[in-house]
Amino acid sequence: MKDLKHMIYFENLLDSAYNELVRQAKEDGKKVIGYTCFHVPEVLLNVDNCFSVRLRAPKSGSFDMATYYMTTGTCEFARAILERSIEGGYNFIDALAGVDTCEGMNRCLENIEVQNLITGKTFFLSHADIPFCYDDDAVIHYTEQIKLKIMDKLKENLGTDISDAAIKKAVEEQNEVSAIITEIGNYRKELNPLITGHEFHILNLVSYTCPKKLIVDKLRETLEEIKTREADAKNKYRARVVVVGSEIDDPDLITLMEESGALVVADRFCYGSFPGRQVIELDESEGHEDFLTQVCRRYLKDSLCPRFMSQEKVKFREDFAEQLVKDYNADGIIYEQIKFCTYWGYERTIASYIMNNERNIPTLSIDRPYMSRTSGQLRTRVQAFVESLEIKKIKAARKAKERG
Repeated sequence: MKDLKHMIYFENLLDSAYNELVRQAKEDGKKVIGYTCFHVPEVLLNVDNCFSVRLRAPKSGSFDMATYYMTTGTCEFARAILERSIEGGYNFIDALAGVDTCEGMNRCLENIEVQNLITGKTFFLSHADIPFCYDDDAVIHYTEQIKLKIMDKLKENLGTDISDAAIKKAVEEQNEVSAIITEIGNYRKELNPLITGHEFHILNLVSYTCPKKLIVDKLRETLEEIKTREADAKNKYRARVVVVGSEIDDPDLITLMEESGALVVADRFCYGSFPGRQVIELDESEGHEDFLTQVCRRYLKDSLCPRFMSQEKVKFREDFAEQLVKDYNADGIIYEQIKFCTYWGYERTIASYIMNNERNIPTLSIDRPYMSRTSGQLRTRVQAFVESLEIKKIKAARKAKERG
């Protein structure tokens, strides 16, 4: 397929957390709010004079210093964030909206705070407590935590307007971006998609790591370009897969999968579009809940994080993954986790068994390093999985022919 006009520009934006659009917005007087987890409602960090940047550590090398403080048995993503903080890579942010969701990131945030790794007159780091369930009491607690630990501090330290009007405007701006990303993603449902998983992942990551006002025009232009793009005459991929799992902010991992023959058609992982790029509907009828509560209720309800361990939530995640397979005409699922991720370690083990043996969906289960591009072992496993999917299709076609 013909290269997308802005793809190199988008790729360059992902080379650094402090990219040129973040610099431009900061020079214009905007406040940069860093965050690392879906449980910080992204849209609430984009109110008034603030904009969000979902933190990454691109081109990470060793984690020697972070490992000294966090040990080798902790999540490599958390260590990568700490290592980059020690290097001074996040000194451009004005606040770090942290949530107590996993022990690895808790320890990372603790080190950033205790060692005073990010400085600034108005800088603050939050530790909001996130419930492990979804019911009315959990929503109340969650909303209180987000208000006290994040929203009130934005107002106090940065002079941010956190009113319903400001939240509504932020929701409208995020919905515009989410609608574009969703429409682009829908083209992956086609049998010969007009966009690869690698390309989509780059577009989606840019929407998380750049000021939305400065990226929305190019995203919209890219959508229009895709609508008239001509697909390759022959699909070069041998199988279609849904990727489910922990944090992926490295487009090279998707490239590895696709070079191995597996076209990634849906991204149900942290930093993916499921969840995170669905439109938020606000109820504005008489007597409605305040918008802060509505947003918090929506994020808590939509969460697909395995830290929610109730049978209802576990089944919801399994049903969601199976529905993606159907909606995107996938041949199988790749369940992945970053090494030493506690929650996804349990989820990956159990879900991969259930999907394979109870739901009859071919599933590959892998754990991986934070930076996976050069992993020969991972490439071999994906290639073997693709071959198994091909063999299954050949056998199914043979049986259908025999019956017919």
